[in-house]
Amino acid sequence: MTIRLPFRRFLFGTIYTSILVLFFSVTVFSQTTDPLPSWNTGPEKQAIVDFVHATTDSASPQFVPIAERIATFDQDGTLWVEQPLATQGFYCLSRVPALVAAKPELKDVEPFKTVLSGDRAAIAKLPMQDLEKLLMATLSGMTTDQFRSDVKTWLASARDPRWKRPYTELTYQPMQEVIRYLRDNGFKTYIVTGGGQDFVRVFSEQTYGIPPEQVVGSMGGVTYSHDANGKPVLIKEPKLVLNDNLAGKVEGIHMVIGRRPVAAFGNTPGDQQMLEYTKGGDGARLAMLVLHDDAEREYAYGPALGLPDVKMGTFPQAYYEMAIKNGWTVISMKKDWNRVFAFEK
Repeated sequence: MTIRLPFRRFLFGTIYTSILVLFFSVTVFSQTTDPLPSWNTGPEKQAIVDFVHATTDSASPQFVPIAERIATFDQDGTLWVEQPLATQGFYCLSRVPALVAAKPELKDVEPFKTVLSGDRAAIAKLPMQDLEKLLMATLSGMTTDQFRSDVKTWLASARDPRWKRPYTELTYQPMQEVIRYLRDNGFKTYIVTGGGQDFVRVFSEQTYGIPPEQVVGSMGGVTYSHDANGKPVLIKEPKLVLNDNLAGKVEGIHMVIGRRPVAAFGNTPGDQQMLEYTKGGDGARLAMLVLHDDAEREYAYGPALGLPDVKMGTFPQAYYEMAIKNGWTVISMKKDWNRVFAFEK
């Protein structure tokens, strides 16, 4: 069949017009859709948007090439709940019965004796030295493959004592939006945590969209060996190679990432050096701290601004004042977030 010229012009013109309308609609939609819907309008939200615009607009004097768009996030208390104990702490406590069954001589040795008693008040009072001993004992002695399998199995069944939900659901929706917003604009996002690197790598990709190779954490030693069938394996050893906290976070960033971040997010003095290092670079920089001041939707602790003091995740008043002085943005969970968790109605 031959299509007459006027009809062909009409047909192609209609298709062309439809394409233009579709393109215009998509463009307008992308420009008007809020990338941070769980954030209330205010200077904190605007600081994120302004930073992204300034660093991704090629005409901006603060433009950052894609290769240099590095953003780092602390995890506990910054991306997910850390009270009343960091998730890895709950995992380690759950491992004690099996550890003592394999090594009965530990039954009457502290801190294993206290953990086996089930006395939560006594467990909460264990000194840091005992907690470190507990971590070393429960996070070593197995292959890295077995460790990943054990953590994955535990995460599938373990539930937070307050919300009765999997720990991987207790991530802050506003921070998840920041991660996606940055990635959508060419940023590479990393977790830089004081928690165990191997532990976080098990769930980071599924939970945050951050692959294992973009997790920088406290590193335990490993030894190359072979199993009974001659298969090459790595054995987790009870030694600390890098404590990825305080200045250790910057050292870990250098060793694993190899670039200075242009954006960094944290919530405690353990993140201070990471934020200082980030802000110490040239050009546009973003440094933000999460302040937990919402006892109803999550937890409230400081002791900055008169909030309750805690053992885990403390945010001192002096730290708050230093952050303001240094131009770091302090995020109020209560004021700046209209939604904390994705499962909220």
